[in-house]
Amino acid sequence: MTDEDLGDAPKPEKVKRPQQVFTLVVEVGRKVGDGLPDKATGAALMIYASGVDEDEAVRETVAILKQADMAPLDVSGYGTMDERIAGGEEIDSEERALMGRALAENSVIVAQMTPFFD
Repeated sequence: MTDEDLGDAPKPEKVKRPQQVFTLVVEVGRKVGDGLPDKATGAALMIYASGVDEDEAVRETVAILKQADMAPLDVSGYGTMDERIAGGEEIDSEERALMGRALAENSVIVAQMTPFFD
Protein backbone atom coordinates (compact mmCIF):
# COMPACT_ATOMS: atom_id res chain seq x y z
CA MET A 1 0.00 0.00 0.00
CA THR A 2 1.22 3.51 -0.78
CA ASP A 3 0.49 6.82 0.94
CA GLU A 4 -1.95 7.63 -1.84
CA ASP A 5 -3.88 4.43 -1.13
CA LEU A 6 -4.24 5.56 2.49
CA GLY A 7 -5.51 8.95 1.43
CA ASP A 8 -2.44 10.78 2.78
CA ALA A 9 -1.54 13.80 0.73
CA PRO A 10 2.16 14.37 0.12
CA LYS A 11 3.67 16.79 2.62
CA PRO A 12 4.34 20.27 1.23
CA GLU A 13 7.99 21.26 1.10
CA LYS A 14 9.09 23.61 3.85
CA VAL A 15 10.03 27.03 2.65
CA LYS A 16 13.47 27.82 4.00
CA ARG A 17 13.46 31.28 5.52
CA PRO A 18 16.73 33.18 5.28
CA GLN A 19 18.82 33.90 8.35
CA GLN A 20 18.94 37.52 9.48
CA VAL A 21 20.96 39.27 12.16
CA PHE A 22 19.14 40.95 15.03
CA THR A 23 20.51 43.51 17.46
CA LEU A 24 19.67 42.56 21.04
CA VAL A 25 20.46 44.07 24.42
CA VAL A 26 20.49 41.48 27.19
CA GLU A 27 20.57 42.40 30.85
CA VAL A 28 22.29 39.77 32.97
CA GLY A 29 22.48 39.29 36.71
CA ARG A 30 25.27 37.71 38.71
CA LYS A 31 26.12 34.03 38.72
CA VAL A 32 29.25 32.22 39.93
CA GLY A 33 31.73 32.00 37.06
CA ASP A 34 30.02 34.62 34.87
CA GLY A 35 33.25 36.54 34.18
CA LEU A 36 31.85 39.93 35.18
CA PRO A 37 34.00 42.32 37.23
CA ASP A 38 34.11 41.48 40.96
CA LYS A 39 32.02 44.38 42.25
CA ALA A 40 29.53 44.42 39.34
CA THR A 41 25.89 43.73 40.14
CA GLY A 42 25.14 42.69 36.56
CA ALA A 43 25.67 43.93 33.03
CA ALA A 44 24.09 44.91 29.74
CA LEU A 45 25.34 43.04 26.68
CA MET A 46 24.87 44.33 23.15
CA ILE A 47 24.59 41.28 20.95
CA TYR A 48 24.26 40.50 17.26
CA ALA A 49 22.46 37.19 16.85
CA SER A 50 21.39 35.32 13.75
CA GLY A 51 18.01 33.69 13.33
CA VAL A 52 15.15 33.28 10.90
CA ASP A 53 13.18 35.62 13.15
CA GLU A 54 13.77 37.63 16.30
CA ASP A 55 12.21 34.97 18.54
CA GLU A 56 14.73 32.38 17.34
CA ALA A 57 17.62 34.84 17.79
CA VAL A 58 16.49 35.52 21.37
CA ARG A 59 16.11 31.80 22.19
CA GLU A 60 19.58 31.00 20.83
CA THR A 61 21.14 33.95 22.64
CA VAL A 62 19.61 33.04 26.00
CA ALA A 63 20.67 29.40 25.61
CA ILE A 64 24.26 30.36 24.79
CA LEU A 65 24.49 32.85 27.66
CA LYS A 66 23.23 30.20 30.08
CA GLN A 67 25.86 27.77 28.76
CA ALA A 68 28.46 30.47 29.46
CA ASP A 69 27.35 30.60 33.14
CA MET A 70 25.59 33.92 32.71
CA ALA A 71 22.15 34.76 34.14
CA PRO A 72 20.01 36.49 31.47
CA LEU A 73 17.22 38.53 33.03
CA ASP A 74 15.74 40.58 30.20
CA VAL A 75 16.14 40.82 26.42
CA SER A 76 15.25 43.87 24.30
CA GLY A 77 15.19 43.55 20.52
CA TYR A 78 16.16 46.42 18.22
CA GLY A 79 15.54 44.72 14.87
CA THR A 80 17.64 43.87 11.85
CA MET A 81 20.16 46.17 10.22
CA ASP A 82 17.61 47.10 7.53
CA GLU A 83 14.98 47.89 10.18
CA ARG A 84 17.42 50.01 12.15
CA ILE A 85 18.50 51.94 9.04
CA ALA A 86 14.84 52.47 8.07
CA GLY A 87 14.36 53.89 11.58
CA GLY A 88 17.04 56.49 10.92
CA GLU A 89 20.02 54.89 12.67
CA GLU A 90 23.49 55.07 11.21
CA ILE A 91 25.46 51.84 11.41
CA ASP A 92 29.24 52.16 11.20
CA SER A 93 31.56 49.78 9.36
CA GLU A 94 32.72 48.01 12.53
CA GLU A 95 29.13 47.22 13.53
CA ARG A 96 28.32 46.10 9.97
CA ALA A 97 31.36 43.79 10.03
CA LEU A 98 30.24 42.18 13.30
CA MET A 99 26.73 41.71 11.93
CA GLY A 100 28.19 40.17 8.77
CA ARG A 101 30.26 37.79 10.88
CA ALA A 102 27.21 36.76 12.93
CA LEU A 103 25.35 35.99 9.71
CA ALA A 104 28.25 34.13 8.06
CA GLU A 105 28.91 32.03 11.17
CA ASN A 106 25.22 31.67 12.15
CA SER A 107 26.31 32.80 15.59
CA VAL A 108 25.75 35.03 18.59
CA ILE A 109 28.34 37.79 19.00
CA VAL A 110 28.70 39.90 22.12
CA ALA A 111 29.73 43.27 20.70
CA GLN A 112 29.80 45.26 23.94
CA MET A 113 29.53 44.62 27.67
CA THR A 114 28.64 47.37 30.12
CA PRO A 115 28.85 46.26 33.77
CA PHE A 116 26.47 47.68 36.38
CA PHE A 117 27.75 48.86 39.76
CA ASP A 118 25.69 50.01 42.76
